Amino acid sequence: MSGAGLGISPGLRDAVQAWTEGLRALKGASEHTIEAYRADVLGFLGFLAGHLGGAGGVAQIGQLRQADMRAWMAARRLDGLGSRSLARALSSVKSFARWLAEREGVEISAILAARAPRYTRSLPRPLSEAAARDVIALVPLATRDDWTGLRDAAVVTLLYGCGLRVSEALGLTGRDAPLPEMLRIRGKGGRERLVPVLPAARTAVAAYLRACPHDPGAQAPLFRGVKGGALSRHHVAGVLRVVRAQLGLPATATPHALRHSFATHLLAAGGDLRAIQELLGHASLASTQVYTAVDARQLTEIYLAAHPRAKA
Repeated sequence: MSGAGLGISPGLRDAVQAWTEGLRALKGASEHTIEAYRADVLGFLGFLAGHLGGAGGVAQIGQLRQADMRAWMAARRLDGLGSRSLARALSSVKSFARWLAEREGVEISAILAARAPRYTRSLPRPLSEAAARDVIALVPLATRDDWTGLRDAAVVTLLYGCGLRVSEALGLTGRDAPLPEMLRIRGKGGRERLVPVLPAARTAVAAYLRACPHDPGAQAPLFRGVKGGALSRHHVAGVLRVVRAQLGLPATATPHALRHSFATHLLAAGGDLRAIQELLGHASLASTQVYTAVDARQLTEIYLAAHPRAKA
């Protein structure tokens, strides 16, 4: 990242810190998201320090021209940043600039006038129903110990059977066991939702808990590592890497792909889009509507593979 964090005035550093604290308090965004926003803004301010020659303060922000914004975006392109990541970085900068304008009264028209690059939103890559079943069946065999295999199977069953994010599944505690028919999940932005738990998921978690050698205290993580600590998302990703290699599945067959598969298969079975939005915990219906495109793409692929005229 060009000039990230270099030459930034103390006043601007304090402003960035106050802005990120405000995001934590008001938006309830995940720490990972907030850190990404913070890195975007620090990278922008670091670039300006080099580009404009010196660690200017808040007043320097009000003197920016559109040419300065274009120079920053061009530098990020040279750093190898793609259109989608650059659009996110610009969004972060604009958010910070608006906050700064309200607080300090600086002029930010040049920042707000900067246009994000266009990009094509990539569609989720779900597994087929057969592949999802194969993954769940093979996961218990990917580890040496019986109880860890049962644990990993329980996790991936929750991802596919309930549409949970990895962080949501690993965020469950002993208080959540035995799993109820309806599970209360706190997702992104602190939003809560109720998720039906399939009998297969309850059975998988119960089998793991019976075999787990660690005491499932109410405050302790439900899914434990070998030494008793919280299971990491890196372990779950590693298990999926092993399993997809054994099954010949593409690199897109990740833990999050199981959540995509849950939504896509539910939609294909006639699920209501609004209901799927609630189950996934999406703040906007637009985030859920992407699965209609996935379903349409799959129908097109089936049509092209099976229709006599398509084959001609």
